[in-house]
Amino acid sequence: PDGNRIAFTSDRSGKSSRSGDNIWTIGVDGESLQQITNETFRLMTGPAWTPDGQYIVARKHFTSRRSLGAGEIWMYHQAAAKSDAFGGLQLTSRPNDQKDVNEPICSPDGRYIYFSLDATAGSTFEYDKDSHSQIYAINRLDRQTGEIETYISGPGGACRPTPSPDGKTIAFVRRVGSKTGLHLFDTQSGAIRL
Repeated sequence: PDGNRIAFTSDRSGKSSRSGDNIWTIGVDGESLQQITNETFRLMTGPAWTPDGQYIVARKHFTSRRSLGAGEIWMYHQAAAKSDAFGGLQLTSRPNDQKDVNEPICSPDGRYIYFSLDATAGSTFEYDKDSHSQIYAINRLDRQTGEIETYISGPGGACRPTPSPDGKTIAFVRRVGSKTGLHLFDTQSGAIRL
């Protein structure tokens, strides 16, 4: 948030000497590389900072025999890895091994974490989902209460939540006919406009 460091995903070898997709940070000057996660099998993607710059939320990806897998949202302290504390804090649980979760991002005040979730019915992965109804919905995790709610949903789905700096609007994408449209969600009224 202060513009001094960049969080990213890399498959470079880290603490375990085994490569795997993990979260790292680096100074904008290209110095001070720091490993944040130490997964050797699960994939870590989509890092996003909390507004105070102390934590990074990211998606931990779980694969299964039949599909592309599922995900969970985890949170890591950006300095904990210096003490070999790579464990992190699990914020969401995958509903099963087939439903994906992705794109975590914090609200500007840090209270909420928004993320997209495969909201289709059933417990198995389907390759021919109807993109005109709803595949993904945006959920919201309240970090104070631990409650998770479906926050933005509807025909065409909703994914890639991006809160405005003042927190009053969330930009997201939704399917509109044969195209994908950028939409704005008013957090006060719930109104959505293309």
